[in-house]
Amino acid sequence: MTSREHLIRWQSAIWVALAIPLAAQAPEPLVIDPAKTNVGIHVGRSGIFGFAGHEHEIAVPAVQGQITLDRADVTKSTIAAEFDATALNVTGKGEPPEDVPEVQQVMLSERVLDVQKYPTITFHSRRIALVQQSSDRMTLRVAGDLTLHGVTRPLSVPVQARLTADGLTASGKATVRQTDFGIRPVTAGAGTVRVKDEVEINFLVTARRP
Repeated sequence: MTSREHLIRWQSAIWVALAIPLAAQAPEPLVIDPAKTNVGIHVGRSGIFGFAGHEHEIAVPAVQGQITLDRADVTKSTIAAEFDATALNVTGKGEPPEDVPEVQQVMLSERVLDVQKYPTITFHSRRIALVQQSSDRMTLRVAGDLTLHGVTRPLSVPVQARLTADGLTASGKATVRQTDFGIRPVTAGAGTVRVKDEVEINFLVTARRP
């Protein structure tokens, strides 16, 4: 082997050695797994006779989206999620079965979500802060934009995340006000019974490499 061939091999080995850690640290595109993802909405009641009304539990079955995970610096990761508003489903938990169809109809109608006009709900992260980390588990603060009912508002959410070999899982809870998105809380009995303006969103998201 000539000196030139030795030099070429040596240079190639250096480039390979440099490329391996760079490739390992490259951001990973992940896809949200709907089968391993659970999102739920809790709507409370208020008003003078709030005790006479019912709270509502709503399932969000149709979730899709992408996460770009930067394992070397998780604050550089990004999140984009989309929810099918037409698929939101009143579970009936804690309320009379005969009331569920009407609650479902009102929720999807122009009185609340108006899903015919606004069929999707989206969230896009703008900033991710690392609050605490221990091995593969971390506490994050995710700030982004939530678009609901055709209105976009900033939303900051505390998130517990765990890195896995092929992706991550993340869980958390957020509270949003319906009126911030142009939705008037439903009332009954001349306003003596109404749902709360604040609704609570709970989520457990699993994202994996495609």
